[in-house]
Amino acid sequence: MHEARMKGTVLIVDDSLTVRMDLAQAFEADGFAVLPCRNGAEARQRVAEETVSAAVLDVLLPDTDGVALLEELRAGPHRDLPILMLSTEAEVKDRIRGLERGADDYIGKPYDPGYVVARLNELLRLRQPPAARSATILVVDDSSTFREQLREVLEQGGYTVQCASSGEEGLRIMSRIRPLALIVDGVMPDLDGATVVRRVRLDEALRGTPCLLLTASEEGEAELAALDAGADAFVRKGEDPAVILARLRAVLRTARAELVDTTAPLLGPKRVLVVDDSETYLQETANLLRAEGYDVVLARSGEQALEMLRVQPVDCVLLDLIMPGLGGKETCRQLKSSPALRDVPLIMVTSVEDREAMIEGLALGADDYIAKSSEFVVLKARLRAQIRRKQFEDEHRRIQDELLASERRTAEARAARLIAEARAEHAEELDRKNKELEAFSYSVSHDLRAPLRSIDGFSQALLEDFGDKLEPRALGYLMRVRNAAQRMGELIDDLLELSRLGRAELHETPMDLAELARTVADELARRHGERHVTFVAPSTLPVYADRRLLQVVLENLLGNAWKFTSKVADARVELGVTQAAEPAREHTAEPALEGRCYFVRDNGAGFDMAYAARLFSPFQRLHTEEDFAGTGIGLATVQRVIDRHGGRVWAHGEVGKGATIYFTLPREPQAQPVLPPRSAAPYA
Repeated sequence: MHEARMKGTVLIVDDSLTVRMDLAQAFEADGFAVLPCRNGAEARQRVAEETVSAAVLDVLLPDTDGVALLEELRAGPHRDLPILMLSTEAEVKDRIRGLERGADDYIGKPYDPGYVVARLNELLRLRQPPAARSATILVVDDSSTFREQLREVLEQGGYTVQCASSGEEGLRIMSRIRPLALIVDGVMPDLDGATVVRRVRLDEALRGTPCLLLTASEEGEAELAALDAGADAFVRKGEDPAVILARLRAVLRTARAELVDTTAPLLGPKRVLVVDDSETYLQETANLLRAEGYDVVLARSGEQALEMLRVQPVDCVLLDLIMPGLGGKETCRQLKSSPALRDVPLIMVTSVEDREAMIEGLALGADDYIAKSSEFVVLKARLRAQIRRKQFEDEHRRIQDELLASERRTAEARAARLIAEARAEHAEELDRKNKELEAFSYSVSHDLRAPLRSIDGFSQALLEDFGDKLEPRALGYLMRVRNAAQRMGELIDDLLELSRLGRAELHETPMDLAELARTVADELARRHGERHVTFVAPSTLPVYADRRLLQVVLENLLGNAWKFTSKVADARVELGVTQAAEPAREHTAEPALEGRCYFVRDNGAGFDMAYAARLFSPFQRLHTEEDFAGTGIGLATVQRVIDRHGGRVWAHGEVGKGATIYFTLPREPQAQPVLPPRSAAPYA
């Protein structure tokens, strides 16, 4: 019993004796003490008498609502207690309500006791606080009366509080103390709250800080604007201060887990969301998947699925094509257009008669499809394949991120002239990562290119020899095959080019960036002869860099600017430089820079700053292929080259008003004045 006490005590509240005994046996076998309770009243009494480390609550209790009991625990001294909710899958609203009100996770019945124990162990591990983290809450509001009222509420809740009267002052304090959380007013004289949150999200050291945005507005659009800026929660000033305190505690619980470990355990059960309006099919599929060890979440409509995914992540989605209300195609489109959900594997489930609609679903972004009449063994295989694919992509992204981080450390070491021994530690790590990337590139080049050439070649032969004999629908399918094969070839080429840039030797020399940019712009104007684009650049712009690699940077930056201004009547693209760092500091939370800061600016489509951090990751696109074609590798290539030079790159944009990409080059030639731009003349 001493060993069990050392691991903690679990409160189990369920009116079923079988469930209580089942879970108690599983937790005791894992070294926990247990407090089994059959109703809410008994649970309240036991919690008042004994120390509890975690809780498992049933939603439906004979004398109270399990979610109400959850809220009681969150409001009292057990506010940080890890809490799992249990219930049948029949009521989707119970799952959503429990997760929204503060449950750390929700497991549907029937359940696997081993999984319940493992999940609670994981939640307890995630509760371990970060080693070096301030315990201060920063309140930013220009109203001294409201600041002091909120300070009093937070201090009574056990927090240390620091206040700022403006957005600029708040950002300065944040960079100094790195607070546990930020509470910021939406409307202030200098920087509004949304801008403050965006700048926090752009700072690598602060971007994980939980942010609550306050507003006096009663309009429904205010909440959407707050969340779009990157805030974790939204609270109206007119609400009871206790609501602000509760929201703060809720986001801190989530953020604490993310700060410790943002990745899900690879060996744990995979969670599958099954979406279907047929209760028979839904239950049969759920039973079969649970028998295979999956944690299954059920939704009976597209609306329920989207609401569920808002509060609980999953590893794969099985989506029925034909449903009343929000159908499978529209649900798929919304999932794949969401930056937070687009990478979740999605398998469309359809009847044989819906083949044309299925193809349309794949075009909207579904990763696979399967007929309802298929045997379960086929569904299992497809499901495993999609989850394995997602794990492979995540692992490759992790290796790539490690490689980029390693290269960045090496570049910083070179720029700072670290001692030779330290540089030789970095070189060994970089060599190891380069070998991993080379092995991957070799595999891509030889294992994927050959079958792609076959697909493209044979499909072309079919078109040439039998195109006039094919029905229009069959001809359309064949064209989709060719387009997909060619698109895959482009992605492979871009990926290999990105790999080569990371290993290319640098040959830095004095050069004229403006002259090189005009050469690139001339070529773009020649290729897009139908366009009228005004290109502006200084008469001369001396830099010290690798000319070949800087040409790659300009080809990507100016090429993007040409592309994203294609729907603008008076397109304008500018290459420029500033001696001051103010533009960079205003639009990002980066520290002040010394020396020159170069930029490429356009007045095109722009982008939402809430997703700015994704711009420089490979294959992360913020526009659809239909709007603007591309592979999503250009800005990742730019970052790779600038990193190689020891510089820094970041972006600022506004939807419909254009974008600016900034970059620095640490090594500068002899001081030269920044000359005025040449007279702007449109390319025709």
